[in-house]
Amino acid sequence: MFGAVLTTAVSLMHAYVFWRAATVPFIERIISRKLLIGTGILLWIIFYCGRMYRHDSTGALALILEMFTMNWTAVLFLTSICVLAADLVTGFGFLLKKYAPALRGAALLAGALMSALAFFQAMRTPVVRDYEVRLAELPERLDGTVLVGVSDMHLGTLIGKRWLQARVDQINAMQPDLIIMLGDIFEGHGTPQSEMVPALRRFEAPLGVWAVLGNHEFYGSSARSIASYSDAGIRVLRNEWIEISPGFVLAGVDYLGSRRRRGQDGDPVTRALTDRPPGATVYLSHAPARFAAAVAQGADLMLAGHTHGGQVWPFGYLVMQEYPFLGGQHEVDGMTVIVSRGAGTWGPRMRLWRPGEIIRVTLRSKD
Repeated sequence: MFGAVLTTAVSLMHAYVFWRAATVPFIERIISRKLLIGTGILLWIIFYCGRMYRHDSTGALALILEMFTMNWTAVLFLTSICVLAADLVTGFGFLLKKYAPALRGAALLAGALMSALAFFQAMRTPVVRDYEVRLAELPERLDGTVLVGVSDMHLGTLIGKRWLQARVDQINAMQPDLIIMLGDIFEGHGTPQSEMVPALRRFEAPLGVWAVLGNHEFYGSSARSIASYSDAGIRVLRNEWIEISPGFVLAGVDYLGSRRRRGQDGDPVTRALTDRPPGATVYLSHAPARFAAAVAQGADLMLAGHTHGGQVWPFGYLVMQEYPFLGGQHEVDGMTVIVSRGAGTWGPRMRLWRPGEIIRVTLRSKD
């Protein structure tokens, strides 16, 4: 269903952009109508082949087709928004007739520039965002503990081993006390996860490397993802808690939507946080949701990802209908919530307006 809706939407945007481009005087002067139509048809065929080609395939052809399909979708989306804005201002050419063609040309240029900026932002090294959080029950000996969190790397066809190795080096250079992986580390298709294990095994943190599962780990095989984590020496918290140091508890849940899809009962948040020993509790959830349940169980700090910060504007406004926090630090009834925009990208290798990020949290005791 998703694929059918996406293909239909892209086809409509494709037709709309090329239809309006044909009315721009500059384009009319340098490109014949037949060449413009032929180019549009060729690009649509390549897009369609990318959609039909096996999504879990690997190799050069799969990489090229997926890169084109995903990025072309985002380019069409951004360009359609710009052209539609120009059409609305000019009443689709019935108003401001003298300026309408030029405004449509400017809109096409704006769409191209925004797409180029989005691609540049996505290719940048993820920035490091620093936070300092005071936890009332954190033992004094753990004051200054540094936690580094990374989410939404989406390792697969478009983001591979070289990029991952650079992120491992970037995170290890921070010399964190513990490393947290907040889900969607694997894309669920493309490059086999086993190929990523040697790089993941290089993470270094005295209090360990910990993970929770995101929605994409369930798209492929949660068992395969867990096996990959295990092979890399990463412990996955599945609706459970663990005391990693006296007075310091780490709890984590599977992606909260996965239980609904699999018809499971019970409250994973309660299960992950109940009957734990006294002390400061850091609670991990891929989705920034179910805050009230975590607060009711006394979690002190919640770390999440999933939103990508909207990734490509203006999708953030749509994401906020489901998740009110796209990124950053927030307070919810005494519990601190930090949402990461994620280090990688999903779908198009593009980000507008902000780059990916890795979060670094320094924990402070009450005194």
